[in-house]
Amino acid sequence: MPGKIRLVTSTRLSQHVNAPRESVYRALVDARAVAIWMVPSGMTSHVHAFEGREGGSFHISLTYDTSNGTGKTNAHTDTYHGHFVKLVPNEQVVEVMEFETADAEMRGVMTVTFTLSDADGGTDVLGVHDNLPPGVASADNHNRGARNANCQERHPG
Repeated sequence: MPGKIRLVTSTRLSQHVNAPRESVYRALVDARAVAIWMVPSGMTSHVHAFEGREGGSFHISLTYDTSNGTGKTNAHTDTYHGHFVKLVPNEQVVEVMEFETADAEMRGVMTVTFTLSDADGGTDVLGVHDNLPPGVASADNHNRGARNANCQERHPG
């Protein structure tokens, strides 16, 4: 689009989880754990498909619990699919994903890297989201990360 400059195409979100690194890693590559732990507050998760292995695919929908939330796929749902690019047990998960949407501003393959490190009796999780689609505001991504911070209470650790 002429005249439109987009400077931010990635975000970094950091969160401390009161669980050992091994438990956090398992929660990132296990379908049941992802359905519980990786859903932001105010949303419900449905894991359609999930192969928690390098090269394995996933297909997930997040639906707002109230009609206030606006989805990327339909009125109140964000559906995305992708696959695991790299898995380093207990250290790192790299995945690529994209929203299923008709909105060109929300389309595009994103890379998400979770890096785990021991800290204060638990695990620090650094999530880096690269190549955000133009329609995903970095503030929205940060807010989703902040909502995900509440998920540690549901962590299956």
